[in-house]
Order: sequence, then structure tokens, then C-alpha cells
Amino acid sequence: MELRRAEPPDAIAVARVHVRSWQAAYRKLMPDDYLDQLRPEDRAKKYDFGNLDPLTPYTIVAIESGRILGFATTAPTQVSPISDCGELCALYVDPAHWGRGIGVALVSAARSRLFDLGFRNAILWVLEGNVRAGRFYEMDHWTPDGVRRTAEVWGMKVNEVRYKRKLEAPEIGTQHDELGVR
Repeated sequence: MELRRAEPPDAIAVARVHVRSWQAAYRKLMPDDYLDQLRPEDRAKKYDFGNLDPLTPYTIVAIESGRILGFATTAPTQVSPISDCGELCALYVDPAHWGRGIGVALVSAARSRLFDLGFRNAILWVLEGNVRAGRFYEMDHWTPDGVRRTAEVWGMKVNEVRYKRKLEAPEIGTQHDELGVR
């Protein structure tokens, strides 16, 4: 598996992973008719993988045999009382590849990216009721901090729970370090 920065031609492949992940992970948490109408073509138009400004979202993709199997997006957090805080904005793996360590590699690379930008704390938001995601992040030492919000995502109002984590320097020689994912 290779990890690298997303590039503009990756938009439709990332969008396919994004939509399939939502349709699988959120099936019992959102209305079926809403999930069924999601289209990768619509989502792909929202990405800007060509922007190199470090203060804008940065997406890392996981690739195997030329196919994008997952992605993680980081950015400086817009509003947080936690100092030196970055945000893991998205982490999705194609459902056909869940349980293979792709998410673990992506979250590790995302944490390293945030640390390299000078952040020492990070937050993320999990859809309320998404037990699988909560367990995944808790295994990676993220903890819910009791903050909740209602947000509009893709035109749908959702309730989310905030998780936080301290960031540490990445271990020397990790795969994402060697690949130059920064």
C-alpha cells in the first residue's frame, strides 16, 4: 500500500470511496433514501486537491494496485478552545477493504501531518451513534470530550460528538515518513 498526497485527477476515485463509505457506515444512522441518492460525481466537485496552502484541507490517499482504497483529510481547526489544535476532517476507507489496516495507516499519517504543521492537539467529529468509528478512534487514543454539535453535512443535519487527542512526534522510519507524506 502506498500513501501520498491527493492530486486533482484523484477527485472522482476519492468521491467513490467517500460515497460508498457513507452508504455502508451510516445506513442505520441516516435515511436510506438520502444515502441512496448520493453520487460521487456531485461530491468530486467539492474537492480542491491542487491547493498547496498549508492552511487549507490536505488529503492523503491510500493506494493499492493503482486503486484509491481510502483517504484522510486534515486542516487547521476553525474553532476550538484547545490550543495548538488541528483537525482530522475526514477518514474513510472503501467498505470492501475495512479491517485491513488502511484506516490505521491513514490516521497515523494524518496525525503526523498535523504534528509537522506545529499542532500538538487534534480534534475530530464522529456521527452520533457511529459505534464502529468511535471504537476505531478510541483504539488510536482519541477520547470523546463531551462536546456535541449539530452540523449540516452534504445538506443533511447531523448530530456529532467531538473526540480529542494529543499529538506526538511520529516514530522515525514509519511508512508515511519514508513516503514523504507531509
